[in-house]
Amino acid sequence: MSHQSAKLAKFLLEIKAVKLSPRDPFTWTSGIKSPIYCDNRTVLSYPEVRNFVADSLAEMIKNYFPEVDRIAGIATAGIAHGVLAADRLGMSYCYVRPEPKKHGLKNQVEGYLAPGDKVVLVEDLISTGKSSLQAVEGVRNAGGEVVGLIALFTYGFADAQKKFAEEGIPVYTISNFDVLSEVAAQEGYIASEDLASVKQFAANPQAWGESL
Repeated sequence: MSHQSAKLAKFLLEIKAVKLSPRDPFTWTSGIKSPIYCDNRTVLSYPEVRNFVADSLAEMIKNYFPEVDRIAGIATAGIAHGVLAADRLGMSYCYVRPEPKKHGLKNQVEGYLAPGDKVVLVEDLISTGKSSLQAVEGVRNAGGEVVGLIALFTYGFADAQKKFAEEGIPVYTISNFDVLSEVAAQEGYIASEDLASVKQFAANPQAWGESL
């Protein structure tokens, strides 16, 4: 695991942006039973963590997408992280709604986006990839080209990875579920004997809940 990835994982656990409960799992809106609950909005309340995230996202954009013209946050949780990264880089910024507004100009992309702009999308959390792919479609419909997606954290679901690959969207995240699980066990947030079970969740979330 990289230093950056482990550091963010530790931050998320410390500020309780991520909670792990393998023996009394959470139930997601989809009905999936999960050993993890993640709310990266909490990051914004802690200046040290917020600045670390903004710096890390900006560095990823510079390293992986030097051709980028514009940064776009994905509504709603990606908006703040995206604008902070754009500010670090002195770049133009817009954000993308899940779908076009029902009134007014009926925009899906809010802010200026020139035809042909190369855009990097910023998300807080990647799970199924649904909201991210809606944003990809929105940018494309507005005439932009999505060159990549970055996020704070991903569960690493195979189905989401497949969908991004099919759309030709490279994805980079600061940290991920596998690293966070390891750090959680090292720091005592979960018992070492629960680590293997927790890691199995990302491989097959539906089956993990059914096995309880």
